[in-house]
Amino acid sequence: MLGKIILEEAFALPRLEEKTKWWAGMFSTDAEKHTKEIQDLTDIRLKFADQYGVGYTILSYTAPGVQDISDPKEAQALAVEINDYVAEQIKPFPDRLGAFATLSMHNPKEAAEELRRTVTKYGFKGALVNDTQRAGADGEDYIFYDQPEWDVFWETLTDLDVPLYLHPRNPTGIVFEKLWKDRQWLIGPPLSFAVGVSLHALGMVTNGVFDRHPKAQVILGHLGEHIPFDMWRINHWFEDRKKLLKPGLDCKKTIREYFNENFWITTSGHFSTTTLNFVKDEVSADRILFSVDYPFETFEDGCTWFDNAEMNTGDRLKIGRENAKGLFKLSEYKDSSAKVI
Repeated sequence: MLGKIILEEAFALPRLEEKTKWWAGMFSTDAEKHTKEIQDLTDIRLKFADQYGVGYTILSYTAPGVQDISDPKEAQALAVEINDYVAEQIKPFPDRLGAFATLSMHNPKEAAEELRRTVTKYGFKGALVNDTQRAGADGEDYIFYDQPEWDVFWETLTDLDVPLYLHPRNPTGIVFEKLWKDRQWLIGPPLSFAVGVSLHALGMVTNGVFDRHPKAQVILGHLGEHIPFDMWRINHWFEDRKKLLKPGLDCKKTIREYFNENFWITTSGHFSTTTLNFVKDEVSADRILFSVDYPFETFEDGCTWFDNAEMNTGDRLKIGRENAKGLFKLSEYKDSSAKVI
């Protein structure tokens, strides 16, 4: 399929190459190759895109990124640097590359202002944040974005009509020591990513973010961070138990309604047709977006799987590009109108 759109695609700053290599050594079997690929924005990845039928890529800064920086001033300075850097890099390729804003999430108003700056000045397609913001003098605090003090951020997001991609990050501090230190092979895609993001996303639901901001749009990667597989059970306990308690859960809609109206799910790093079909049954093809998760995953694995996965042409079009074209208000880009067979 030509003209596919992908949107969980990481990059790193070249000046932080040594740190990038150090991170890569924790999960990559070839740290040098990974570092080279993640620092490239416009050469290697565009060649892969041409080879595998990807017409448009939305770039985002790699995890844990700014969310791992507990000092507010340092985090904000790095976020601004990253945003200015990627804007300059992708400027010559408006029909091939876009970007999500990197945000320091220490302060709701500051995050909202940087989001507005990058969307209005650079045309960024929204923001991607790596789960909770690490904070506090010892780095042991976790800032969630589901409390009323974050309403200024959500108001800005909806006013700009762009989505927030809620991406995972690694467990740190006391959480790492108590839960993950003795079972480190479960950190990342095997388990910890889904645990962190699903907690945060469901916190947004139960703490009323989407009741106060019904037009807010949140993207979850990796086929929904396990939530679709518990949809019936979550809905059962919300509707038949939690809402009947005194005082009870007071979110206004059902979990299924929030996933039909406020959440999007991507295929990033999860190339299973069986799983995709299950998610389609739970949330419909109208809320699913194709993605690769490059360079943590490969174009070859993601695109070859999607192009050959058994599904009807309508769903392949929706998931591969049409849903994303609508969400990000994209018109013409490379192969955007190519025939799909």
